Amino acid sequence: MLSVETVNGVFERAEKIYSPAEIYEAIDTVAQKMTSALHDKNPLLLCVLVGGIVPAGYLIDRLHFPLQIDYVHATRYQDKTVGTELHWVAKPRTELTNRTVVIIDDILDGGITLAEVVKWCNEQGAKEVLTMALVDKKAARAEGGLDTVDFTALTAPDKFLFGFGLDYKGYLRNAPGIYAVAKEDQ
Repeated sequence: MLSVETVNGVFERAEKIYSPAEIYEAIDTVAQKMTSALHDKNPLLLCVLVGGIVPAGYLIDRLHFPLQIDYVHATRYQDKTVGTELHWVAKPRTELTNRTVVIIDDILDGGITLAEVVKWCNEQGAKEVLTMALVDKKAARAEGGLDTVDFTALTAPDKFLFGFGLDYKGYLRNAPGIYAVAKEDQ
């Protein structure tokens, strides 16, 4: 657990990358693209916890077609700033066989988490597996990681980010916008 002073200091020193208005506009745009591609596919949307909660919440109410929602909890970070091996906390309860599945996550960074979730969905018999990330971070992808996502709202520089679902050591997912952590706090 970090102190309130520490978390507030990280926030105060951070650089704002995207304002809430810019994020909402980008989500509107990606929702239109997703609607065009998915309106007749009865997809299952899988939110990747915990970071995908915020972007999924803002996205889902903009998708006006039949769909189902479930979640998967797979993480490499576990409240740290560096990812390690993938840890599965929970898998979806909804049957994936012969379904179009859309995995919604907060960020495409190294790509390992999304690649593993895509692989697992395919192993469960999904007809089609698509991916959506709020942010495509312009960073080198990890070996075996997903290189691109099917739908993305924003791109960001190769910096450690927080806000709008993205966290700093488990904190600041609720920050108003997306921010880059100052070097001294990394």
